[in-house]
Amino acid sequence: MQKSKILLLEDDINLSETIEEYLEDEGYEVVCAYDGISAEDIIYEKKFDILLFDVNVPGINGFELLKKVRDNGDETPAIFITSLNSTDDLSSGYESGCDDYIRKPFELKELLLRIKTILKRGFFHKNENVIKIDDGIFYDIDANELVKDGMAVKLNNKEDKLLKLLLKHRGQIVSHDLIFDSVWEYEEEPSDNALRTYIKNLRKIIGKESIGSIKKLGYKLVTK
Repeated sequence: MQKSKILLLEDDINLSETIEEYLEDEGYEVVCAYDGISAEDIIYEKKFDILLFDVNVPGINGFELLKKVRDNGDETPAIFITSLNSTDDLSSGYESGCDDYIRKPFELKELLLRIKTILKRGFFHKNENVIKIDDGIFYDIDANELVKDGMAVKLNNKEDKLLKLLLKHRGQIVSHDLIFDSVWEYEEEPSDNALRTYIKNLRKIIGKESIGSIKKLGYKLVTK
């Protein structure tokens, strides 16, 4: 199974190494950055499942960096790890687009729990609970299931991942490459035929017009 990939921005080298070692022992892949500018470069080069940002770092601080990331359309879940503790600081963190906030000093087990909780939500932010797709059809993020006419619809693993990805980028074209990177595991060979089958199956459930095919570019989900 492909490891979840984490970007850790922390300028305290000792703390960074401690967090990196702990999370890698727990089965995560961790990429470290020690200043905001290098972290920004890494984000543009690689895809991550979660971002862990200290706030007071050289270059671009964590708040400013996450705001730039969000302004560029990147919705990767983010947790701030910081010694700041005022209400204004907390408000600034959430306004910049973070999903959670943990204050130093903290237990590594607590950080791990927060990471696991956010990753369970798949591609979505914590402020989204139910996404309406069409009349009588919605995706329940907390329950992690598609609901149609009051009944949960069973999807296979890749259909569920694909639908979540399309919902995350609803109204936007999702490229074939992004779909293959997000839905297929690292060791698996992506398949155009399989993708078309998953799209066909989803259209049967949520409506043919809900997922548009953009020739040579990808697919786009339109919700009501």
